[in-house]
Amino acid sequence: MRLKLQAPAKINLNLHITGRRSDGYHLLDSLMQKVSLYDEVDLELCPAGISLECSGEPVPAGRENIVVRAAELFFDATADRRRKNSSGVSIKLIKRIPVAAGLGGGSSNAAAVLRGLNILCDCPCSDEELVRLGLQLGADVPFFLIGAGAARAAGIGEILHPAPSLQNVSVLLVNPGVSVSTRWVYETFALTKHRRADKVSRLQNETYKAVGWCNARENPALPAVMENDLEVVTIAKVPEVGLIKDGLLAGGAFVALMSGSGPTVFGLFVDSAQADECCTMFKSRFPHTYVVTPVQEQ
Repeated sequence: MRLKLQAPAKINLNLHITGRRSDGYHLLDSLMQKVSLYDEVDLELCPAGISLECSGEPVPAGRENIVVRAAELFFDATADRRRKNSSGVSIKLIKRIPVAAGLGGGSSNAAAVLRGLNILCDCPCSDEELVRLGLQLGADVPFFLIGAGAARAAGIGEILHPAPSLQNVSVLLVNPGVSVSTRWVYETFALTKHRRADKVSRLQNETYKAVGWCNARENPALPAVMENDLEVVTIAKVPEVGLIKDGLLAGGAFVALMSGSGPTVFGLFVDSAQADECCTMFKSRFPHTYVVTPVQEQ
């Protein structure tokens, strides 16, 4: 049996660090939005073994790749609940989402493997169990396992509340062509700068309202509430992030912000033609530049 799935990228419309757990994981509060830049994941069941074939963006092979670990985790968790002749999978991965870019590509790929294997194996896992498995792989994986196009993520990313998706905007993604370690960014972030929970809650409520205004083609308050606490860390290492933000705003974006731990920057445009024109300008210097749209449901 065989199944092909699309694995979308994501952007963070804001990202606030609210603290740190005793095990070292940072606590966050973020409004996440899926966008229409996709990797392709092709799964074919086989009697035993896990193989991975990749094309496109360079990624690790074997167990270093999160999709292999996702398949191992699924098979281990469902060993007593699936057919005996479905203990292996051949995975073909076409990578279009830049790696280590703040766009959640690896997490999205892992979620696609979990969802796909669950379908191919006659759904031995509930949605809740898939989310629990996903969290063992990474904090962003649960977001890609829910059907909503957008969600507010809290805790380490596992507490999810579906939210209204952006509408009526074009999203321009610009990646400066360097990889940034998520672990390094979080470890470098000064915890003295984390925000009080009451202030974050107020900012998130204001962001919800601003997204609604944006969807109604009225966006006066959206730039004021879109902030990423990790930007200052990544810009110190990749100064192009700041230059790209300035260029997007000069090119007509009404918001420009780094996504996740970076270094990808996105700009939101009301005018799609303006987004295309700005894309052409950036693409000559940064090949990993894409015009995409918000995903409404997955």
